Amino acid sequence: MQPRNMSMSGVVDLAAVKAAADAKAKAEQARAEAARQGGGASAGAVPPSALVIDVDEAAFDSTVIRLSDQVPVVLDFWAEWCEPCKQLGPLLERLTVEANGRLVLAKIDVDANQMLMQQFGIQGIPAVFAVVAGQVLPLFQGAAPEQEIRATLAQLVQVAEERFGLLGLQVDPAAEGAPEPAAASAAGPAAGPYDALLEAAVVALDAGDLAGAVQAYKNVLVDDPGNTEAKLGLAQAELLSRVQHMDPQAVRAAAAGNPKDPQAQIAAADLDLVGGHVEDAFGRLVDTVRVTFGEDRDAVRLRLLELFEVIGADDPRVSAARTALARVLF
Repeated sequence: MQPRNMSMSGVVDLAAVKAAADAKAKAEQARAEAARQGGGASAGAVPPSALVIDVDEAAFDSTVIRLSDQVPVVLDFWAEWCEPCKQLGPLLERLTVEANGRLVLAKIDVDANQMLMQQFGIQGIPAVFAVVAGQVLPLFQGAAPEQEIRATLAQLVQVAEERFGLLGLQVDPAAEGAPEPAAASAAGPAAGPYDALLEAAVVALDAGDLAGAVQAYKNVLVDDPGNTEAKLGLAQAELLSRVQHMDPQAVRAAAAGNPKDPQAQIAAADLDLVGGHVEDAFGRLVDTVRVTFGEDRDAVRLRLLELFEVIGADDPRVSAARTALARVLF
């Protein structure tokens, strides 16, 4: 869900790398301020009832977007006349409270907020979205079993914590007032050891200097091989470097004419992924692994693993493709 610019729903979006870095910095600022104010259980805490809020068009940016820098905000588009909404709404409220500050639920009456409904492209209700660090993610539409909804929200929390560093709100049953993101301290958090290199990579990406971005991310990974932001950024920058001078028509013609040619299929898969056709890219390479052997098979398998890095291990399409790859290999 992207304002539309996040990659969880498909298209590769390098802006997500910068957004993750910005969100992590804001989250660190919030935690630094909480620590400066004493860091006790009640510092900046909110009551459970404040985790469920009503939002209209006028307050959307100041409430939802602002809160999303600290906690994932789930959007429930509903209407009084909608019977499925009456079943889903209370369930979302209960699961939000159970999340104990790791989620906020914003309820939006579509009858009173037609503009928001149009902006989100909603064709029917109930419709549920999420906003994480100012970016929009589609979750599901219509009624769904509690188990599926619970799993979806758990994945949302995991993405918010791992990619964006959002740890949510402190909840105190005795606290009063609505949830407000903690103000940043004047000094801000101390810079991390790789902040300058990661920022250099983002600047290079913004300037179209893909080689510079690749090198900056590699410099981070030399000292910190497990740096998630650098691994994601490197995978995306290398992908764009590979496709920037391709002739799409020629690449696709070569792939169609040579279904067992590993290099032709690898190039086409790169184009598939950049175009947002994630399942097509994964499926193409899994099928090529099935019909190749030796070094050719290894080359295809390794490219598929690289593309998994571009999308992110938490994405269900990656999980499905890993399972398909395992079946082909073993």
